[in-house]
Amino acid sequence: MSQPAATPGTTTSRAGTVWALVITSVAGFMAALDNLVVTTALPSIREDLGGALDDLEWTVSAYTLTFAVLLMFGAALGDRFGRRRLFIAGLAVFTVASAAAALAPGIGSLIAARAVQGVGAAVMMPLTLTLLTEAVPAARRGTAYGIWGAVNGLAVASGPLIGGSLTEHVSWHWIFWLNVPLGLAVLPLARLRLAESYGAGARLDLPGTLLASGGLFGIVYGLVRGPSDGWADSVVLTALCAGGALLAGFVVYGSRAAAPMLPMRLFRSRAFSGINAASLLMFVGMFGSIFLLSQYMQGVLGYSPTEAGLRMLPWTGMPMIVAPVAGILSDRVGGRPVVAAGLFFQAAGLGYMAWVVATDTSYGAQLPGLILSGIGMALYFAPAANLVMSSVRPQEQGVASGANNALREVGGALGIAVMSSIFSSRGGYESAQSFVDGLRPALVTGSAVVALAAVAALAIPARRSAGRTATADGQAPAPVLETTAG
Repeated sequence: MSQPAATPGTTTSRAGTVWALVITSVAGFMAALDNLVVTTALPSIREDLGGALDDLEWTVSAYTLTFAVLLMFGAALGDRFGRRRLFIAGLAVFTVASAAAALAPGIGSLIAARAVQGVGAAVMMPLTLTLLTEAVPAARRGTAYGIWGAVNGLAVASGPLIGGSLTEHVSWHWIFWLNVPLGLAVLPLARLRLAESYGAGARLDLPGTLLASGGLFGIVYGLVRGPSDGWADSVVLTALCAGGALLAGFVVYGSRAAAPMLPMRLFRSRAFSGINAASLLMFVGMFGSIFLLSQYMQGVLGYSPTEAGLRMLPWTGMPMIVAPVAGILSDRVGGRPVVAAGLFFQAAGLGYMAWVVATDTSYGAQLPGLILSGIGMALYFAPAANLVMSSVRPQEQGVASGANNALREVGGALGIAVMSSIFSSRGGYESAQSFVDGLRPALVTGSAVVALAAVAALAIPARRSAGRTATADGQAPAPVLETTAG
């Protein structure tokens, strides 16, 4: 079992719990924000630094790729060498890379800095949940995850707003400079206020790391390049096939190895399998929808980047209001019904948006869909974190967090690729009507995928008492909040 190591300046008091929540939430916000913060700044970046369209796409994709493929490795490093130590290292790398991106003299150096940003985020992001879990008593974790989920959900959805506002009113450089003071403030606090902890008997699994990282790289690379290069392109097909083969090898290896990075036995738990399937599908629908709706508001309805972001606040700002309540509810009634309800809300919101989008849709007509989607996203984030962390034993929480975050990132890349392909096949950028013709079937697809995520969440076992819960391999874990199938 993972035990926190006593360190100078670290407390296990209520103040220590609050500090852990603040530190991990801010770090999670920084990493999640950079997924989409660049999208509304791309025209200004191209004007300043030049580069072809493919180069601009890589300013987004370089971060997504390194972030997705190294998440589980980052969690394994934390279990082996100390979660607080690796969290600080990842945060430092992310902060330095953010400054390098802001100072980039050309498009190539910007892409390189974005890739390094992804490395730092991949190390620190999965450790935010394990460090928070160590610091918060089991009975209050739902509330803590609620606040953490609110901050992270807001970061994911408000990336276009923050990026557009800074680009329009200051400079695109500040979408990266924003991370620097936050990182410099959090680094000493993490050293002084977080307790060190390790995974029991943790060791680096190099074969598993190579198989998982290579497989995820191939899949994500193929998904990112598919819409622009074509799905029949030889490089895209090779990447997807090779990635799929490596991931299949990773599954076989994880089923047979004595101490794999991600034990496949974890997926025997309906709780672990259900929440990970729901997370993957949720991000497919959500990421693809935000990607296209942001362009719809600007390119079709004529809003500026800032105006578009402000009008999406009923969606993007809702996690700050609802997610803490969702965390409390998950403590009382269990995460399964809260997550499922949130995903159904999200699906209904996207379906409504698909119904009302037109070249002249008023903001009042859009508002119900934005509110429904915002409530749904907020209800999902906090209980989902709770379900992931409580579906495994304490010493496996780092691995579980890394796997869940990796699936979310792959889901986001898949969502943008799939929705863009549907959009291109039914419409395009030629006119406002053409854009709407492509947007409507894409949103219908997004709604259907999120509805499938809700069905996956319903497959999670109903809440039972912690004393009667067992892990998939039959060993009783520490007290948990959600059942895991035995």
